[in-house]
Amino acid sequence: MSILKHNNTSVFDELFNAFPSNFGTNLPSGYPTAAVNIHETSDAYHLELNAPGRNKEDFNINVDKGLLTISYEKKETVEEKTYKTIRKEFTYKSFKRSFSIDDAINADAIQARYENGVLKLLLPKKEEIKNAPKQISIS
Repeated sequence: MSILKHNNTSVFDELFNAFPSNFGTNLPSGYPTAAVNIHETSDAYHLELNAPGRNKEDFNINVDKGLLTISYEKKETVEEKTYKTIRKEFTYKSFKRSFSIDDAINADAIQARYENGVLKLLLPKKEEIKNAPKQISIS
């Protein structure tokens, strides 16, 4: 499957949009997951996953058989508290997001960084995709 523009969307966009926000999870419906933004440039796709307050060491990112999976698992620590919690709205529960990617992505060159509560992935396009033939108009 290649990344070709069709009706102003790419096949990649359609694959990303085809999955509900909790795709790839074993979690009940309505369970919180991390929101994503996906942008395309001529050289790459840029995926931003909103995950404030997390530790980068607790993320796991892998690609297997065309499926990009981003998961987060917070290790529970038991600590003795000297206070009583009246209200707790922060959640650092585990989540998993999976996305289909095709062979237009150079999976060996995917990069990730976590800054200011956002996990950012760079998914570079393969050279043959970047250098796709262009139509030349005749004047």
